[in-house]
Formats: sequence, C-alpha cells, structure tokens
Amino acid sequence: MTQPPQSPPPSGPPAGWIQLTLQGNALTSSVVPPTVRLNGYPVATAYGVNALPVPAGRWRVEVHCQWLRQFGQAALDVDVAPGQQVPVFYAAPLHQFTTGSIGFAQQKRKGMAFFVGLMAFIAVVAALLVVGALL
Repeated sequence: MTQPPQSPPPSGPPAGWIQLTLQGNALTSSVVPPTVRLNGYPVATAYGVNALPVPAGRWRVEVHCQWLRQFGQAALDVDVAPGQQVPVFYAAPLHQFTTGSIGFAQQKRKGMAFFVGLMAFIAVVAALLVVGALL
C-alpha cells in the first residue's frame, strides 16, 4: 500500500502561503489530481485552491500529471515574503503530448488544436464506417 504524500520538512514556523490553484476537476482533467512538489518534496493537494504554508524564501513549485506516463510538466520559482500569500495557477494540458501551464494568473490549457483535430478525425472515420456499412 502506498503512503500518502508528505509535506516538506518544517524549517521554521509558517511565514507565508503558496495559494496553489489546480484548475479543472476529475471530469475535465483527470481522475487522479496532478502531483505537486515544493522544493522536491511531494505535498498533498486536490483540484481547486490549496493553501500551502511555507517558510519565507524562494520555493520551486513543480507539477505534473500521470496516466500511462508523466505529462503536463511545469515548474515555477516563487518568492514568499513573511505573511504573504502568493497565488499560483496550474492547468493540465488536454492531451499527453505537451507541457502544462503554470503562472501567477489563471492559465489556459494547452493542446486545444490537437484535441479538436483528433475529435474531427474520429468523427470522419466513424462517418465513413457508417456510410460504408450502409452501401
């Protein structure tokens, strides 16, 4: 049985927060929420807003998704001052073949053109199969 992710080891009292918003939900992104690491340490998160208490200083926020392989990798360096709440937003891509989007404002999801093209291709193939079956 796997153990739940652990928070980074405390290096003093929480002096600020990284307010990480994982955009999407289990229906629009993935049933498994993205994996988040702060300075290399895994932290427990869920879709929506996650208030992560951290000591003041520079923090590296790394996020990726997992399906058959890791995808949607994105990273951002965040400076947190004492008492400050720093908003960070992550959006997973619409497919496995590109990176995710991360930043200090709400993010757009990458991969829309590929996704629409794939759906159009599937619709055309399905239509051809139906027409071919009727002839």
